[in-house]
Amino acid sequence: MIRNAKFIAACAALVGATGVFAQNIQREPLQNVAQLSASGSVEVQQDLLSISMNTTRDGTDAGTVQTQLKQALDTALAQAKQAVAPGQMDVRTGNFSLYPRYGKDGKINGWQGSTELVLEGRDFARITSTAGKIQTLTMGNVSFALSREQRARVEGEAQTQAIERFKAKAGEIARSFGFAGYALREVSVNANEQGYTPRPRVMAVQAKAEMSDSPISVEAGKSTVLVNVSGSVQMK
Repeated sequence: MIRNAKFIAACAALVGATGVFAQNIQREPLQNVAQLSASGSVEVQQDLLSISMNTTRDGTDAGTVQTQLKQALDTALAQAKQAVAPGQMDVRTGNFSLYPRYGKDGKINGWQGSTELVLEGRDFARITSTAGKIQTLTMGNVSFALSREQRARVEGEAQTQAIERFKAKAGEIARSFGFAGYALREVSVNANEQGYTPRPRVMAVQAKAEMSDSPISVEAGKSTVLVNVSGSVQMK
């Protein structure tokens, strides 16, 4: 029993010493390590157009309002589908809402609703022409963005630019401190898109019927894809 007690005490002392040794290693400050970051950016024309078409209806009967909205949407959808070309112009339905309208007495005295159709793609002429021909809905919102293909291509260029700048900066810092070179310790790469969307220039018309063959005038802006590379290097 005495031998076992001595053995257990020795093991405990060894474990404690190992723990202290490990803590000392972890607390040892890093030496000759530099933190840095670099970025790359590419400006590109926005190539994706999205036009939201919508309408509202109001009435005393919920069923009637819903039917009117459905008819307006179905007519617009049938017309838009005639011009669909995958990737160039796609069509999807958007928000559809129907909610009660209350009077001063707090009771329901009618119903209001709205429906939406979205045209989007890379063929601006096809999209704006189709939007101009739809009679049962009116234009609600126009927005521009980068397509996934365009964004992937530009992001690759910006990333290559950022990495090369990071490497050049790391080498310059190492030499400035009297080291021959460096080794990469850790790195993170982040990308984001910055841009603006100008307001669409809508052609002035005096009657809805006059819009049947009139495309909506729009002008896309530009986006800047920014990639940031940050991390640390071991100078040596």
